[in-house]
Amino acid sequence: MKNITITVDVEEDCPPMLTSTRGMEEGLPKLLYLFKKEEIRATFFVTGVMAEQYPDLIYRIHKEGHELGCHGYTHARFDQMDKEEARLALKQAGKVLRQFERKLISFRAPNLQFPKKYLKLLEEEGFLYDSSLAIYKPPFFQGKTESKIIRIPATVTSSFLRLPPDFFLPLLKHSKAPVVFVHPWEFVDMSNMPIRLDCRFNTGEKALENLKVLIRTLKAKNCHFLTLQERAKLEKYK
Repeated sequence: MKNITITVDVEEDCPPMLTSTRGMEEGLPKLLYLFKKEEIRATFFVTGVMAEQYPDLIYRIHKEGHELGCHGYTHARFDQMDKEEARLALKQAGKVLRQFERKLISFRAPNLQFPKKYLKLLEEEGFLYDSSLAIYKPPFFQGKTESKIIRIPATVTSSFLRLPPDFFLPLLKHSKAPVVFVHPWEFVDMSNMPIRLDCRFNTGEKALENLKVLIRTLKAKNCHFLTLQERAKLEKYK
């Protein structure tokens, strides 16, 4: 493994099951502290609503050298919107997020669901890269499209990283350049919340410790931590 991209989907706590924002208030500062201490950069896909509610945190993401990407305006699913609704959501999100980052060019849809037929909308709104697909869930990544948008799929789901490191680290070795994603709320104890088991197990300090182990293990192997922009330029995805 030569490089890895860590991405963070910045949203409410496990939407749509919850509407609380403990992840923003408790989890996100922990992530930023960890990344700063380990001297790595990540890509943060932020919803417009969270940027409006927590501008100081979003400004801190940008100030500390991370890439700021778009995660829609709310956490509403784009595959449940018609074209005009999708266009409006992108415009609303872009208007908010470009107050923090003028060069807003990376996008990830909520729930990793973004219809291929809407890729042209991303082009129109100035995006270059899309990470709204995953290699492990439908609609599976299928490589080239007619769009100019470069699609970079997520390869490792966040719940996978909450398993014991002795389990996930050996499996990661088989991935050439993984794109992993996490959520701020995973670094808050969700064990007693009314959400799915896969969302609440090993959350809080255990999740933070696992991420720390992942980062330090890969740094010891001279693995490079790239933002999505850096990865796209280096790998020349088609």
